[in-house]
Amino acid sequence: MFRKADFPVSEIRRFLEPGPIVLVSSAWQGKSNVMTMGWHMMLGFSPARFGCYIWDANHSFAMIRRSRQCVINLPTTDLIDETIGIGNCSGATVDEFHKFGITPVPAAQVKAPLIRECYANFECKLADGGQIARHGLFVWEVVQAHVAASPKYPETFHYRGDGVFMISGCSLNLSKKFKPENL
Repeated sequence: MFRKADFPVSEIRRFLEPGPIVLVSSAWQGKSNVMTMGWHMMLGFSPARFGCYIWDANHSFAMIRRSRQCVINLPTTDLIDETIGIGNCSGATVDEFHKFGITPVPAAQVKAPLIRECYANFECKLADGGQIARHGLFVWEVVQAHVAASPKYPETFHYRGDGVFMISGCSLNLSKKFKPENL
């Protein structure tokens, strides 16, 4: 049994961050940008819906809100330094693609670029903007997905707060224990 103590409510995200760090690319009026993001969640499967929080003071916020589209790019641990660097600067003053040596590639269905060096790229169009003004919550529909054929389970990284990351680890295949409709 675990021995527990009171914990600051403002710090619980260290335990509940659901997914890997992603790079969100955007484009608006001939300019493109990329930002680092850790606050996101899957909201549905068919259609694929993805929700994320973007702070309204972030340079990407206005570009993404106006364009109503973005690309969610999934980096692996080989891009951890670039991902941290992107998170530590602003596209308002720095061309992050150039500074961090990442390559923008045209997307199939949105104007925002894919990032070539990322394991996967998910082109998104805004499905519901009703919570943007109040909570900074964007609800996206993924309209096109590009995923590397190998490895099947990439080494992604998850932010735990205070500059600490968790690296995705071992995978357990317990699919035989699931009902087929729950897989």
